[in-house]
Amino acid sequence: MKKYISFDIGGTMIKYGIMNEHGEIVENHETPTEARGGGPHIMQKVRELIELNIREYSLSGICIATAGMVDHLNGKIIYANDSIPNYTGIEIKKILEAQFHIPCEVENDVSCAGLSEQLIGASKGSKVSLCLTIGTGIGGCIIIDNKIFHGAFHSAGEVGYMNMNGSNFQKTASTSALVSKVASLKACDIKELNGIKIFEMAQTGDSICMDAIDEFCDNLGYGIANICYVINPEVVVLGGGITKQKEYLYERIRKSMDKYLIEEVGKKIKLVFAENGNQAGILGAYLNFKNNN
Repeated sequence: MKKYISFDIGGTMIKYGIMNEHGEIVENHETPTEARGGGPHIMQKVRELIELNIREYSLSGICIATAGMVDHLNGKIIYANDSIPNYTGIEIKKILEAQFHIPCEVENDVSCAGLSEQLIGASKGSKVSLCLTIGTGIGGCIIIDNKIFHGAFHSAGEVGYMNMNGSNFQKTASTSALVSKVASLKACDIKELNGIKIFEMAQTGDSICMDAIDEFCDNLGYGIANICYVINPEVVVLGGGITKQKEYLYERIRKSMDKYLIEEVGKKIKLVFAENGNQAGILGAYLNFKNNN
């Protein structure tokens, strides 16, 4: 049976797994990205992991999901922010295929997560879906007819940069925005807080945390509504760390969406939470590879 190595390269961790040809994860591991070391350092880590596994498995392909804006046709990073220095311009596909002589496909990590939800997760069976990952920032993915929509220049779905409320989407509706807001209101060191603590405090009646979460949900619903007017999805999938709080958040986000959507549009759009969890990236990277080979 053919085997593939699949990576999910994030700013904090590199998750990787060995997949069989049925899309099942045979092995699953992770290692620190050490992103401050820069793009060449990350590539060296990836090459070492492939070398380690190619000896044990007769690998038939390399599947990459990665942070950054990706030219999926050439497997190249066309933009990465300062969280991963010197990553912009790295030709991942070209480098890995030249060294290992097996096919490699590269795609944005949120796009891979969205693809995994579309094909084997929460939005399965839909014609048009929107997947958003809510974390340090906000990433987006648009799926049409089971394929990732990239736009003309590989930047479709970069909704975190969308202008709204005098700022942008990810500065008003990300988990980091929520943490920053609560730290400011409580006049405490932001390092003392995280999303988990804020939700715990809200559920014990902390009014500052409850109000901040309500504002966060309103901003999130506002941004989602604006995107829905443009692409008219059947399903909106929310992923990232907020999936752990879905019971607390669902009605709040749904109410906000409905406030900003006219009824004829809003009543037809499903809101769901992602199902594939931490494995979404490596699953999606493999599914993207199979879609292209």
